[in-house]
Amino acid sequence: MRIGLIVVGDEILSGKRQDKHLAATIERLTARGMGLAWARYIGDDREAQTAVLREAFASGDLVFSCGGIGATPDDHSRQAAAAALGRPLVLHPEARALIWQRIQEMAAEQGATADEQSPDTQRRFQMGEFPAGAGLIPNPYNRIPGFFVGDVHFVPGFPVMAHPMMEWVLDTRYPQLRRARTVQERSVILPGALEGTLTPLMLRLEAEFPGIKVFSLPSVDHPQWGRHVELGVKGDAGLLDAAFAAMKAGLVQLGASIGTEMVR
Repeated sequence: MRIGLIVVGDEILSGKRQDKHLAATIERLTARGMGLAWARYIGDDREAQTAVLREAFASGDLVFSCGGIGATPDDHSRQAAAAALGRPLVLHPEARALIWQRIQEMAAEQGATADEQSPDTQRRFQMGEFPAGAGLIPNPYNRIPGFFVGDVHFVPGFPVMAHPMMEWVLDTRYPQLRRARTVQERSVILPGALEGTLTPLMLRLEAEFPGIKVFSLPSVDHPQWGRHVELGVKGDAGLLDAAFAAMKAGLVQLGASIGTEMVR
């Protein structure tokens, strides 16, 4: 099952805030023997979000969408999800109860009494309006839940909330995807190499070793190795040694200068 990430927010695209979701998602997936297949960034545009979410719902992928689920005018994820699914937004009764509980706690902290009928309370209840049929994702930080429909999951943009909620999704809804980490990498540094001369070898290795991916990472100004290409193979540990040996043999045939070897 492929896993994808959508990060929502004009503040990310404008550079006002740095995205913390991509690295955190990769870290959490790696710890569970999983990997991220794709990621997309999108601004606070309801039509654009609707189009992206329509693709996500149709993909069959496990998808996380971070941000835009609040109740301010620039939050569109809940409405975009409903539009993408062709479903109405409805106030989830359990979400309403959790939001009301949080409102009462906040009022008590300020020495006030919460008013269930006040315009401010009614606006906050909108955070519990999800596409019909949605399930809840618990929020351990302040109890204001996220939601999911099928395999697409919506969490807040705040990392302190989003990342524990993503962990709950992985461990509670998809424990069957967790596996021992068997994907590894082995690579070599090739000083002065050019990617074009390595391409035939890369194609041959992937043909000879199904399930192994070959990668090349060129650099022109590395502080230690200068101009070089890092060429490597990654995949199941049981296949890696043979693929790596074949790669090195192919490099010798090409007359390449082989530098540092690395294992990840």
